[in-house]
Amino acid sequence: MKTIVWFVLVLSALSAAGKVFQGKLGQRATIKCGVKPNPTLSWHRGLELIIRLEGNGLPLKGKSEIGKRSLLKGTSLVIDDVKEGDAGQFTCKADRKTQEEHTLLVVSVSVSPTSELQQGSNATLNCQVKGLVPGSTVQWKEPDGSETQKHNIYLDPVQLSHNGRWVCLFPHAGETYNETLNIKVKDLATTTSPSKTSKNITQPGGPPPMSNDVLGPLGLSWWMWVAVGVGGLVVVFLMVLVIALCRRIKRRKRRLLKIRNAAQQLKPRQYCQCDQPTAAAKLQQGRRGEKPC
Repeated sequence: MKTIVWFVLVLSALSAAGKVFQGKLGQRATIKCGVKPNPTLSWHRGLELIIRLEGNGLPLKGKSEIGKRSLLKGTSLVIDDVKEGDAGQFTCKADRKTQEEHTLLVVSVSVSPTSELQQGSNATLNCQVKGLVPGSTVQWKEPDGSETQKHNIYLDPVQLSHNGRWVCLFPHAGETYNETLNIKVKDLATTTSPSKTSKNITQPGGPPPMSNDVLGPLGLSWWMWVAVGVGGLVVVFLMVLVIALCRRIKRRKRRLLKIRNAAQQLKPRQYCQCDQPTAAAKLQQGRRGEKPC
């Protein structure tokens, strides 16, 4: 009888055995529930209800802050904008019975001031993991394979060997989990400008070159600002010249139009000539018709 009881307990323990899920700070995390789709499904964190689905209705969210950022995707719990306080144990229940318990670890890896570092500068690598068992150690694995038992690493100075893939390692429930961080280190020799390194070199047999250390606004040399100013004056002069020519052409057109109108008004008028004889002609005809005395 005891054997049967132990067998049932082992099976129940295996069925309730959960998994560990990682969530990145500020991103979306998904915790999967292995049960089949069920008319009644709910997710809890401790005694706190996160979300519940009953029948074919809409999911009912809990009043907690994490419940407002959560939703169901099938039987999985999806948490938006993961925060450090979201880490912990989550329980998936079907038909109001405990089915699975899972753990969410909230991981944050970063490098300050930026992931693109300059050779010879300083930088700090940070790996924070929330939800681990107290006393758990966090360590970094460098690109060359060496490991450091610290969650913070201070690079002083940054070297070319620091370029590559850094891995943050952390243990939980007998397993080791990791989160990666890629760092790019710029070579100081390739980023130095040739013009700046050779501007103070004196040519043999000649005068030393002029120094361009005096810079104006926006980092431009004084002669560049002079060229910009002269160019601007030339552009303004050309614009004024074009405007003056356009006005002169318009005035000439107006004058020609006035001259043409005046010439048309001075032309002689042509009157209509009638075929009727004039008064003198009528008088002459009357004299010819008079009888001699």
